Amino acid sequence: MKQNTKNLVLAALFVALGLVLPFFTGQIPQIGGMLLPMHLPVLICGLLCGWQYGAVVGLILPMLRYFLFGMPPVLTAIAMSFEMLAYGLVVGLLYSRSRFKCIFSLYRSLITAMVAGRLVWGAVRVILTGVAGEPFTWQLFISGALLTAIPGIILQLVFIPALMVALDKTGLVRFTRKKAEAAQP
Repeated sequence: MKQNTKNLVLAALFVALGLVLPFFTGQIPQIGGMLLPMHLPVLICGLLCGWQYGAVVGLILPMLRYFLFGMPPVLTAIAMSFEMLAYGLVVGLLYSRSRFKCIFSLYRSLITAMVAGRLVWGAVRVILTGVAGEPFTWQLFISGALLTAIPGIILQLVFIPALMVALDKTGLVRFTRKKAEAAQP
């Protein structure tokens, strides 16, 4: 019960962070699309709280932000909801099932989640643009999923492992291989 309460409080914190972080991009969609500020709390939530919490936070965050602030636009928010659901689910599931909580398992989980989320985003965009009558080409997918997002991808791959190491040093998260091995009987 105590762990569930802790995870629920952390998930609420990550929702709040996801609502606030995009304001640091100055509400300029191009910068937000490059830095991906809403993705960070979802990925961290999946790592710290588990896949269930990461998936729910990822699913509700873009739509909640749309309803509260009108951004991102509704079709973008719908696609992002599914994308970030995949992020939280995949990163949390892979990391929780890792035998050792080490930098390798962290990067494997992060990169796999990022690829899975982008593929889900692309699939949802194809469906949504078919409904809206707009073409969604391979070039738009590569541009939106990879090229414009490179700064955000780098930020995620640098900041999240650094945060996990810092949390490990405080004792809040068991991260390093040595500690994981020592904890096993």
